[in-house]
Amino acid sequence: MSNEKFLLDDIKTVGEYDLEQDSDLEKLTSKLEQIEESEFINSTTQQKGFTKDVGGILNFLGWIEKQPWSYANHTFGYIAPSQSGSMEPLPIHHVSSITPDKTLQNSRIDIHLDHLRIYNYPGSGTHNVMVTFAAQNQVSNASEAVSFSQTYRVPEGQTAPVKGWPIFLGLNVGSRGVALEGSTINVKNEDDEAVLKTLESSTFKTGLNLLTTAQPAIAPFTEMTLGVVKGLAERTRNVPVQKFYLGLDFNETAPMGFRLREGNYIAVQV
Repeated sequence: MSNEKFLLDDIKTVGEYDLEQDSDLEKLTSKLEQIEESEFINSTTQQKGFTKDVGGILNFLGWIEKQPWSYANHTFGYIAPSQSGSMEPLPIHHVSSITPDKTLQNSRIDIHLDHLRIYNYPGSGTHNVMVTFAAQNQVSNASEAVSFSQTYRVPEGQTAPVKGWPIFLGLNVGSRGVALEGSTINVKNEDDEAVLKTLESSTFKTGLNLLTTAQPAIAPFTEMTLGVVKGLAERTRNVPVQKFYLGLDFNETAPMGFRLREGNYIAVQV
């Protein structure tokens, strides 16, 4: 799994900015000012004018460290399928503690989004969140890059109205496992509303149906969607917040490896 190319690696999340570098400091500051992050404005620019004095810079850095969206890391959990009709709460296991299901080797699986909660993102009010998933579809002794994006409007501190949203249908798993990538971008640029409306159309709501053989249309579609996502990430008022890579395999001996089996996988920004 370590040889996979990261399809979303070019997206720089807010937690990946090196605030000891003036260029990163200025770019992040500009983004927060442009999206009218009220807490940021009240705690820094109005009180200290952080771009003008050392005290203001230290105030800004201290404020950033307290924000939940400033972290670049994620922790992962796993919930096993529940029994039919059961309403009992289920335990969350660490992904490295579960046993892989080797019947999934060289098979096809469906990936759905069951839950999306926005605890705290830059800005305030209702967030336009673009969620992107990417993977390698194993076909005919080769692999093809696939990606799928969707946008959700989520009020601060609440969950998106989504359950079982199709992402990849029939994703081909190789003999070694499957690698999944995910990212979220907080879209604030009004000029990007047309893009968001396109992602909300019926064409983009049905998930990406994959076959057991290579599909000529997949490559340009993936290139187009990744290009849109990376372009939006660079816009001043848009803030990439989360990015993760989840490699799931069938190795039962590696103590820190992540295993693949049916169930719900959870990614939490920490």
